[in-house]
Amino acid sequence: MISSLKIKNYAIIESLEIEFSGQLTIITGETGAGKSILLGALGLIMGERADTKALYIPDEKCVVEGIFRVGKYQLQDFFRESELDYDDEMVIRREISPSGKSRAFVNDTPVNLKVLQELSSSLVDLHQQFDTLDLHHVSFQLRTLDALANNGSLLQQYQLLYRKQQADLRQLTRLEERSTTAGRELDFIQFQLNELHQAELVADEQQDLEMELNRLSNAEAIKNTTGQAYRFLAESEQSVIDQIETMAASLRPLSKADRIIGQITERLDGILAELQDISAELDGIAENTEYDGERILEVQSRIDLIYRLQKKHSVSSVEELLTIQADLESQLGDFEDMGAEIAELQKRVDQQDKKLRELGSQLADNRRKVAPGLEADVQQMLGQLSMPHARLQISIEDLNEVGPNGMTEVNFLFAANKGGRLQLIKDVASGGELSRLALAIKSLVASAIPLPTLIFDEIDSGISGDVSLRMGHILRRLSRQHQVVSITHSPQIASQADAHFFVYKKDTEDRTLAKVRLLNDEERIRAIATMLSQSPPSDSALNNARELIAAAIN
Repeated sequence: MISSLKIKNYAIIESLEIEFSGQLTIITGETGAGKSILLGALGLIMGERADTKALYIPDEKCVVEGIFRVGKYQLQDFFRESELDYDDEMVIRREISPSGKSRAFVNDTPVNLKVLQELSSSLVDLHQQFDTLDLHHVSFQLRTLDALANNGSLLQQYQLLYRKQQADLRQLTRLEERSTTAGRELDFIQFQLNELHQAELVADEQQDLEMELNRLSNAEAIKNTTGQAYRFLAESEQSVIDQIETMAASLRPLSKADRIIGQITERLDGILAELQDISAELDGIAENTEYDGERILEVQSRIDLIYRLQKKHSVSSVEELLTIQADLESQLGDFEDMGAEIAELQKRVDQQDKKLRELGSQLADNRRKVAPGLEADVQQMLGQLSMPHARLQISIEDLNEVGPNGMTEVNFLFAANKGGRLQLIKDVASGGELSRLALAIKSLVASAIPLPTLIFDEIDSGISGDVSLRMGHILRRLSRQHQVVSITHSPQIASQADAHFFVYKKDTEDRTLAKVRLLNDEERIRAIATMLSQSPPSDSALNNARELIAAAIN
């Protein structure tokens, strides 16, 4: 329920605050005093579009703030999904800057208008004359029947299963769509994989192959050069090794006479050993190196294959090709598993459909059982509201397929006058008749549906006297189960208030302001008496006002 509403710099409102009764709050005032402006401000925190023309002072921002107690509305899941902090007392604030920028906050967290609209629809049920009432909506009509039929837990079970089935159906559709193209994809994947398998790639082989090709391509130069180097070191008449051996032999006898000569001799012996190893390796290379044209073609062909695969797959190494090969193998395995997954998923969807049809049939039976009673009760209450010939007929038709709320299509058909044709409520034009119908239905289901705060704007349009008093009684009874706010011109309805606010205009030097004040007991009597007669009210009107208020209290 709404606890308070603060408005600053909006339309002809400079600043005001209203603290609502938890039961029946009545708002009255002269025509044009600003009652509709209150609803406009309330509309801002319900997510309606903002307009800078509504700013009272153009270069200052407009702020509208509502404080709500939301503990009984089970909004924790909504807050969690919207990433909002939950508290049983919630603050919604809307700000409009002079530049036209609009911002909305829930518990000081910025939100977009969609979140604000969804949230406020769970908190405030606003009825304005000639506006589209939620009574038109099939969702509300279904909620009404389900509440009277105690379908709550059954519907919850149905909707949970329905959401699961819809998720499975979406997955099934994706798999089936993929399966229709799987043939072409599978052939292509298998072709690529076969090509890589046939290549028998080995990690690091590309570097080895390129080195081998370079060696084979230079075989003649390698053989000649290494052979010549070997002969220079070991085979010529004055080979390097022979000369060093001669030098070391001549120095060796002197090594005992001079320590440095001994060290040099040792170093020459080391060089000699190293040169002998080098010459042996050069000799081996020269002996074993032969030009092999066939092997060159073989290695070149292997390298060309690797290059071609790398270019095809836009990579630059054998290791990356092996990664692609593993991925293709995984994809192939996925395709092989797809058929079994589709069959299993289809089986589960069929089982869900069977269960949903069973639950949907129970929901439909329960709705049909309570429909006649609701029709009769609404007709009786509309008779009390000066609509003795009004009829409500609830049409419940079976559907072939399961839907989000069952397997029935529900429509409330209404005729206001004797002999009138029953029509869908959305096609009935009279706002006053619809308001009374909405009041009748909502008062009958008030105990069964967690209705939000109910706000009625001029629900008394077109009625007066005893009918207005009956409507006031209904509003008062309804307010004992739900918070009700009614903007009215009817003294009979105003007399039922738990809190009575009066909207009036006050002129300043340069403009007119809208003000609102909570009336005390004497001010209430005078205000209602004025509504009954004139200003100032007559003594008889004052007495009549006292009687109306006393009757409401009793």
